[in-house]
Amino acid sequence: MAIKKEKPMPKAKIERPEKGSSDGSGQNLSRREKALQEIKDILLKQKESILNEAESAMNTLPEQTVFPDLGDQASAETDRSFMLRLRGREQRLLKKIEEAIERIDAGSFGICETCGEEIDVKRLKARPVTTMCIACKTEQEEEEKLQGH
Repeated sequence: MAIKKEKPMPKAKIERPEKGSSDGSGQNLSRREKALQEIKDILLKQKESILNEAESAMNTLPEQTVFPDLGDQASAETDRSFMLRLRGREQRLLKKIEEAIERIDAGSFGICETCGEEIDVKRLKARPVTTMCIACKTEQEEEEKLQGH
């Protein structure tokens, strides 16, 4: 009768923190955690920049809304409409930034909302407000093309 040899269990891969990396509290951070903190810093700076630009732009909108010359009035209304459209885009981006910061704080940032897998750090750095991994986003865009949107 032959004795079966059991295969040793594979050892769990332990991600070692970079030497010298710390979050300021003396705790070492993994590379991913360090990258997420960098992304959070970028998002906070982007949020501040958008808010500062919005305040500045609102102060430069022409106060005069009625002009004696119809050409001047049309031009002023076009400028105002354009600035307000930009503000709308920036408001949506600001909301996405705030949601991303909330996900970082909650520990759910960088997880694809569709498949539940981790989103690659390179993608997160390129598009910090993303909520989908590249595979799921590509699939979503292909479905949208097929639907004609």
